Amino acid sequence: MSSPLDPESLRVGTSEREEAGRVLGDHFAEGRLSTDEYESRVAAAFEAKNRADLRALFLDLPAPLPSFLRPPAAPTPPQPRYAAPPAYRPAAQVPVTTSDKSKIVAGVLQIVLPFGVGRFYTGHAKMAVAQLLVTLVTFGLGALWPLIDGILLLVNGGQDGHGRQLSD
Repeated sequence: MSSPLDPESLRVGTSEREEAGRVLGDHFAEGRLSTDEYESRVAAAFEAKNRADLRALFLDLPAPLPSFLRPPAAPTPPQPRYAAPPAYRPAAQVPVTTSDKSKIVAGVLQIVLPFGVGRFYTGHAKMAVAQLLVTLVTFGLGALWPLIDGILLLVNGGQDGHGRQLSD
């Protein structure tokens, strides 16, 4: 039966040697190594055969270390394959402000003066102009639109030009 392989005896490749040289350069730039010491350690890094050879170059140096010499990160717990759906929460109740305009006044104005006066009252100027033009262009036959609109305002209410509910 074979014994487990010692990680320090693993052979290193060119990328590990180059990374060790870059990290040694960082330590040299920070003033931790003299020029002669830096040159000798970089030469030893490029001649290293295994991780133990490279680890010996960093024994007296603080972090950073080459990534392959750092201790392994703690394993993260496995995530569930399917996440549970979020719990249902009803939407926050937004306080509804009512308009100072009345749905009864708006509806009666639409019915009695069927050329958009009720819509001018509620603040819907574009719709009011459209109803006025339709009524004038069709010689009064277009008054059916403001009439129906007035009935709907009386029955269902509506909103003013700022999006607030018309008061009762």
